Amino acid sequence: MRILFVCMGNICRSPTAEGVFRRLLAERQLESLIEVDSAGTHDYHVGEPPDPRSVEAARRRGVDLSSLRARVVERHDVDRFDLIVAMDEQNLGELRSLFDRSQHHRLALMMSYAPHTGRNAVPDPYYGGPKGFEEVLDLLEQAADGLLGEVLRRSGRSD
Repeated sequence: MRILFVCMGNICRSPTAEGVFRRLLAERQLESLIEVDSAGTHDYHVGEPPDPRSVEAARRRGVDLSSLRARVVERHDVDRFDLIVAMDEQNLGELRSLFDRSQHHRLALMMSYAPHTGRNAVPDPYYGGPKGFEEVLDLLEQAADGLLGEVLRRSGRSD
């Protein structure tokens, strides 16, 4: 199974989602079953590391983002990944316009895996303060648990 996390610039939310999900996979010893990556719908930051505020907030929770670099979503990603998970409706719309309608079944919203939060989107913390990066981590940790549960159910596993 291959999962791609997507936000706008690939320096805040989607690399954090990738890091949080990688940590969860490592904790559950499932790294060999699921491959993850992240990308942005816009090419603002291609080649750059995640925002230092994301890196620091994640580090405090034991999530390492230091090796990640921003990239932009490409048309062939829909063939490479089983699931492409957007952080909000705007980026989901960008993905829908990039990929053929027959491929839209591979697209999802991250917060759909944490309906108990009552949130539809992972908010972009870029223009805010430190609390926004903590909120992103709180939401992504909850959604990552739900996503992993769904992936394991689909694969017939109950790990």
